[in-house]
Amino acid sequence: MLLAAYLMTGFIVASNLRGRDVARRRDRYHRLGLLIPLTVACIATPIQFAVGDTAARAIAHDQPIKFAGMECVQQTSTDVTEYIYGRCTSSGVKGGIAIPGFDSFLVGWSTSTQVTGLDSVSPDDRPPANTMLHWAFDTMVGICTVLIALGAWLGFVWWRKRDNPEDEVVPAGGWQISGALAVIALECGWIVTEVGRQPWIVYNVMRTSDAGHQLERDLGDVHTGAPALRAARQPSSSSPCARCRRPLARRGGDDGDPDSDVPYGPSGPVPAEVVS
Repeated sequence: MLLAAYLMTGFIVASNLRGRDVARRRDRYHRLGLLIPLTVACIATPIQFAVGDTAARAIAHDQPIKFAGMECVQQTSTDVTEYIYGRCTSSGVKGGIAIPGFDSFLVGWSTSTQVTGLDSVSPDDRPPANTMLHWAFDTMVGICTVLIALGAWLGFVWWRKRDNPEDEVVPAGGWQISGALAVIALECGWIVTEVGRQPWIVYNVMRTSDAGHQLERDLGDVHTGAPALRAARQPSSSSPCARCRRPLARRGGDDGDPDSDVPYGPSGPVPAEVVS
């Protein structure tokens, strides 16, 4: 997430400067204003790609059903085909670009690697909206690949010219849209995280439905949740909390001393020798 924040911020700043100031003003200040955040973002992007690949492989082993939802793997098997986009159905992926055996290779560096499918658990234990989850994952990976290509182009032009790149480093207006692409990739990553973990709040420990029911029990009916929260923040004068606070406020504390000790607070007058 830290890498994603650097990546997104760098591309947003760079795309804003490239689209506005640098397009009109080409002094050294604005050119460096473009280059510095762009360099940070371009360095963070391939690192983010490697970290994301490692995380996806870890998910395949630690949370295999989440990975199966991301990749629309219906049946546990080896030599699993990787699909780029396509519609997820109970009988497999419809449409999309198929790469035979590549999904197994990504998990274990071999096409003979077994990938756990959604059929290994009951329907209640599977992530919802598999097509949206799969598309979000592919979009995130695709955008990161495009941004890596833009960064490679920036490095090539810098190596060739040994100077601040200007128009030549902007293939088809790529830098102007890089900020928006980075935001889309970040949001897709959150979709993969939040939809993919369903139906668990904590994997194999607490389900989302259990956490929701607990919140409903704590706050009352969903429609009265906001008034309940306001009442919790501002208890009435007749509430137990308010009744407990009034005598303490009048006495100045539990022992009646207005300067009584409080956690991490002053414990009394400071000795004169300390002041001096």
